[in-house]
Amino acid sequence: MVVTRQPHRAHLCGEEWQTDEPNQLNRHLTTDLLRSMQRSGINVGMETVFTFRGRRVTKTDVELIRELIASKPQASRRALSIKLCQAWGWMQANGTYRDAVCRSLLLELHRAGQIELPPARWVASHPAARRRARAVVEADSSPIRCRLSELGPVRFLQVRRTDEEALVEHLIESHHYLGYSRPVGEALKFLVVAGERPLACFVWSSAPRHLGPRDRFIGWSADLRRRNIRFVAYNSRFLILPWVEVPNLASHLLGRMTRMLPEQWQLVYGHPVWYAETFVDPSRFRGTCYRAASWVDLGYTTGRGKDAPTMKPTRPKKPVLGLALDRRFRSLLGGA
Repeated sequence: MVVTRQPHRAHLCGEEWQTDEPNQLNRHLTTDLLRSMQRSGINVGMETVFTFRGRRVTKTDVELIRELIASKPQASRRALSIKLCQAWGWMQANGTYRDAVCRSLLLELHRAGQIELPPARWVASHPAARRRARAVVEADSSPIRCRLSELGPVRFLQVRRTDEEALVEHLIESHHYLGYSRPVGEALKFLVVAGERPLACFVWSSAPRHLGPRDRFIGWSADLRRRNIRFVAYNSRFLILPWVEVPNLASHLLGRMTRMLPEQWQLVYGHPVWYAETFVDPSRFRGTCYRAASWVDLGYTTGRGKDAPTMKPTRPKKPVLGLALDRRFRSLLGGA
């Protein structure tokens, strides 16, 4: 890469940088070179400040972020996160920037005193207030009692970012014992209907990064787990509406849902999913419908949760159930 002395400018990751201080520009170029060396497997010995969602953040990274903030004093936090994603080449599999994750990373650095972010231009309301403000959507709650064969055609509607999304959120908030919470990472939501009548709701999201029973069952290394966890989907909510009484409906819907899930994920996120997992609260359910739909027992959670301050359980241990969405799931995920 050639840098002319007058003026001091260069193109770094698709953006032109200009400065009156040549050493500052050289640091940008050096950072770009070091990352190229890292991608080629060359050990450049940069000291890690901390690791965020599997990404090592070095002192050189922090310096780059500080200079980015200083060069764009009027930029919003979101604009800065997009610029940083461009500089790092930090993309999702579907080609979009990981700006939401990047904003979280910047906020962690800000709270740790490593950088100084500009004031937030929009502050989210308290989660409880958001739940109270969620739109109330009317749904026909007259009883549906029949055999599965008498139900008629059943359709699965992928409703994320559609007009029906509010209905799914309202039904789960109103009728699921956990209520509704925003899914983590990549997510899909489905409304299951017979004719125009809602029967059930599904919510799928990115899988937890660390889950001992699953990781031992797949047999992958920590590095392969970090790279391939996006190919695992987590069933965070499954709701049969309380006025629906159809024997064997739950396992039937689970079977159909999981058969279509890889293709639906591919359509939205540009990659499939090869394995599915969920937890079951044993104080409320036995997981019969999952097992009837060929899900298998993988073991139990530790009962600590992802943010537990100690090694002692803080909540009930739950069975972990899993389902292969592709026969080749182990080789595709890099397992043993």
